[in-house]
Amino acid sequence: MNTGDRRPLASRDTRWAQAAARRLAALSVTPNQISQASILAGALAGAAFWLGGQSDGMARLLLLPGAALFCQLRLLCNLFDGMVAVEGGKASADGPFWNEFPDRIADIAIMVGIGYGIAMPGLGWAAACFSVLTAYVRELGRANEAPSDFSGPMAKPHRMAVATIAALLSSVEFLWHGRNEILTLALAIIAIGSAATALRRAWRQVRWLRSERP
Repeated sequence: MNTGDRRPLASRDTRWAQAAARRLAALSVTPNQISQASILAGALAGAAFWLGGQSDGMARLLLLPGAALFCQLRLLCNLFDGMVAVEGGKASADGPFWNEFPDRIADIAIMVGIGYGIAMPGLGWAAACFSVLTAYVRELGRANEAPSDFSGPMAKPHRMAVATIAALLSSVEFLWHGRNEILTLALAIIAIGSAATALRRAWRQVRWLRSERP
């Protein structure tokens, strides 16, 4: 886990998060293992979206809320790996790699899972590519010595919020005889929003390099 610039998160200052982080830090769990667990959470979310989008009845009612749960577990992994590394003093030399790589795998798994679940794999891959691009632009900025840019409109927490809400609503689409319209709309919002986020971050970085760099 990287101990440099960190995403500003209000949840990091809550009592429950600090207590959980202290508990994890006291165990033999490492920040890198928590980061790696986010790959599993992302893979399970993607699988649940894929299967849930193609299912009906009770299976759909279980799988899509499960996808929402795994999206949130992915975010919890992202929260606690940093807290255990920084506040728990357990950072490691290879932490920067594990801070970023699992997130990209999780993003791809979730977006592609939604895409195949709604029978629109192209849209899923587009959302996955643009999601990864937002992180690439941010890391490119860091390589250029610019401040880390976590701005939206579709940064990681926003993507997971949209996916989570869509999963929960889509699980009860049968109430109005719907069929994956909510997931389709959500995936389109994520794809377009992520593309806009990448462009916004790129523009902010170029502007900083041109005129605001110390």
